[in-house]
Parts: sequence; structure tokens; C-alpha cells
Amino acid sequence: MSLPVGMILLLVVGVLVYFGLAQRLLDRMRLTDKQALLFIGAIVVGSFVDIPLMRAPSELSVNLGGALIPAVFSLWLLATADETAERVRAIIASVLVAGAVMLGSLYLPYEPENMFLDPKLIYGIAAGLIAYIAGRSRRAAFIGGILGIILSDIAHFVTITRAGIPGTTAIGGAGAFDVVIIAGLVGVMVAELVGETRERLQGGPVLGPNRPEGLYEFSKELGHHGKHKKDKSLTASQKTEQQDGGEDRE
Repeated sequence: MSLPVGMILLLVVGVLVYFGLAQRLLDRMRLTDKQALLFIGAIVVGSFVDIPLMRAPSELSVNLGGALIPAVFSLWLLATADETAERVRAIIASVLVAGAVMLGSLYLPYEPENMFLDPKLIYGIAAGLIAYIAGRSRRAAFIGGILGIILSDIAHFVTITRAGIPGTTAIGGAGAFDVVIIAGLVGVMVAELVGETRERLQGGPVLGPNRPEGLYEFSKELGHHGKHKKDKSLTASQKTEQQDGGEDRE
């Protein structure tokens, strides 16, 4: 039995976090390693729990790890964002992702065997790219990817309920679990890749009021953190030279 794509991505991200290779990304999302690993573990465990919400006329359930936990986490990120503009971009990204997924479901073949690629990958990657383009920051892209897919599931349920069509909607469950995870991770990874590339082209982090919007969300914190690390990195000889220079000036 092969692992779903979303689970594989989560395991890869978990390994990167565990070995400290994703620290810069976590800093920009204001997460510690323990918080990130706890979030990943909660998604994996919660993916086995489905919560039924309605049975008639259409069945509706929500998956704990595939929808509820990512949604709560995304709303927390949205609430803790420093800038109102970033919140607005995240909401717009969520709506655009939901609209794109619904539009795609109307024109793309319903049967996976008739598609050139796994539909989970198509929807997940497309949603992540749209979330980044509209969000323009790591947090907004992540929020847009996660909430956009969940909103599309909700919109699907409302549509079939109004039409009186009997059916089953599992928000964040089964294949949608993979789409939610892929969309969120693709969005934040593209944002990180673009942000790192722009930083290198500009010769380093751009701090201050004129920094590119969405590139470094926490410039003040990064500047303070960098200064603290620089002070710690001074060698004993450098400190001695500074002291001697001070005495000579006296």
C-alpha cells in the first residue's frame, strides 16, 4: 500500500524541521521546531478521525487532520499577522483558490484514469501557486492554500444540497486530505523559494520601510536577531581590540 502524496510531503517536511533545515521558514511563520512537529503529528494522527456533521439529505463529515486542524492553524496564523494587508491578501488568496478548484472540477475529467496526472497533484499544485501569487508572503500563501481547498469542499456541499442531489462530502477527508496538504506546502515553498532568490539577487535581507512587500514579514525581528548573533560571533581578539581602542581614545 503506497503512502498518499500529502503524507509523504509531511514526512519530508518533518525530517527537515527535525534536523533544523527549515528554521528560516519557521522563523518567518513564527513557529518553533516543536510547534511545527506537533502540528505535523496532529495532522497525521487526526487524518484517521472523521467527524460526521450531517446525514440527510446529503452526508457531510469533516476530517480532523485533513481539515479541522489545518483550518484552526491557518486561522491562528491569520489572526497573528502583523499587517492588515497580509490578512486581506490571505483571504483573497483563499477565495481565488476555492474558485479555481470549483472551476477546474467543472471542466476536468471526473475519473482520475482519464487525466494525465493525479488530480490531487493537479489541484494541490495549482492551488498552491494561486495562493502564492495572490498572497505574496509565506503565511498568506499557506493560509490561502489550506483555507481555499476547505472552502471549495464547503461550496461543493452547499451546491449539491441546494440542488437536492444526494451525495457525500468529506471535508478534508480521503483524497481531499492530500489536496489540502499539498496546496499549503506548495504555496509556502514557492514563497520561500522566491523570497530566498530575491534576497540573494539583492545582496541580503532588505530591512526598513522600503523592503519588497511580502519578502520579509518580520524585518524588525530579523534585524534584532541578526545583530544579536553578530555580537555573539565576535572573537576574543576583536573584543580585546575594541577595548584597547577605547582606552587609547581616553
